[in-house]
Amino acid sequence: MKSFIPKDAGENRAWILVDAKDKVLGRLAVEIANVLRGKDKPTYSPHVDTGDFVVVINADKVKLTGKKNERKTYQRYSGYRSGLKEIPVSVLREKHPDSIVKLAVKGMLPKNNLCRKIINRLKVYAGNEHPHAAQKLKKVELV
Repeated sequence: MKSFIPKDAGENRAWILVDAKDKVLGRLAVEIANVLRGKDKPTYSPHVDTGDFVVVINADKVKLTGKKNERKTYQRYSGYRSGLKEIPVSVLREKHPDSIVKLAVKGMLPKNNLCRKIINRLKVYAGNEHPHAAQKLKKVELV
């Protein structure tokens, strides 16, 4: 029996709309990462990019469980001495509410060249409006 190797989806990718209002961040991020990678399709292969586009709306209304609103911080390091920056999630929610969802999904993708291509297909918007109406989005209820 020959092994099936899927072709890159390219132009035939679907556009999926996800409403993040009152959804738990981690559980939502897992589902979005699986759709972006194509793990929900029978033609999934880890080394071929067969996933779809995902548009997330209402990212500012995503839920964090427990006391993560007060205690959770995001860290980044510049590479220089004393270059560690810590941003609490409450500050990040005010300044860039879309980046909370984006960082959660990026953390659940594999750390390789494929991840850099995949994360570009994720479109996150803080409000209810998005500029992708022409793509004929298919609304999917995740989680």
